[in-house]
Amino acid sequence: RVQIVESGGGSVQAGGSLRLSCEASTNSEIIIYMSWFRQVPGKEREGVACLLGGRIPFYNDAVKDRFAVSQGSATNTITLQMSSLQPEDTAMYFCAASQQPGNCLENADFWGQGTQVTVSS
Repeated sequence: RVQIVESGGGSVQAGGSLRLSCEASTNSEIIIYMSWFRQVPGKEREGVACLLGGRIPFYNDAVKDRFAVSQGSATNTITLQMSSLQPEDTAMYFCAASQQPGNCLENADFWGQGTQVTVSS
């Protein structure tokens, strides 16, 4: 079983930046992609950014010019650098990992517990 742990997040004013980190702990299982999702209470979860094979990034159009996803310092780790944050970016952010091919902005096999990002105006 893959375990996901996120770190980072917090509160920031509009225009500020935050960095999220995520590590997927595996027993030698192969991870095909790792993703960031976010969810606001009462709304559906949405894909934010993902990294395929540790190299190829994909982004939600709403964040593609402001957020950057990259592999961390170790295999099965990713970071999400968020810049020019706006109040509408406020959400619980979840890291996820998948062992199956698919749309990395829509689906995942394993999920972290989430980390809160709050942007004030």
